[in-house]
Amino acid sequence: MSGTLNKVMLIGHTGDDVKMHYFEGGNSLGRFPLATNETYTNKTTNERVTNTEWHNIVVRNKAAEICEKYLKKGDMVYIEGRLKTRKWQDDKGMDRYSTEIHCSDFTFLTPKGESNGGSNAGQSSQHSQSSSTPQSNNSVSEEEDDLPF
Repeated sequence: MSGTLNKVMLIGHTGDDVKMHYFEGGNSLGRFPLATNETYTNKTTNERVTNTEWHNIVVRNKAAEICEKYLKKGDMVYIEGRLKTRKWQDDKGMDRYSTEIHCSDFTFLTPKGESNGGSNAGQSSQHSQSSSTPQSNNSVSEEEDDLPF
């Protein structure tokens, strides 16, 4: 295969409300953290272990405004996009890097009424290219979830 692929699909909970930035010309940018969890049973202690990974999500223009309006802290959302690493300099002139998920599609998964404030939570993004809503696969029982790491 000669091509490359940069695609990310995440289902997680928002860690904060969407923070908006507006630019001249009417463009806007929304940012929010997304938490995904990995849970497994430690074989030596037989203890359930949960690891949380945090992702920086970036949404642009109309999609950002929709997210700002309907996504609240703690809501579950499906995010699809691509990885992008930004390089910037801190106050001391040191190079810093930040890896972000630039969102191209999203679907709100928190049912209506369970959101902290959004009245249309559960509404699908108008930027969606497919009509199917992703569902998490809960068919694996907890006994089978014994990853060694």
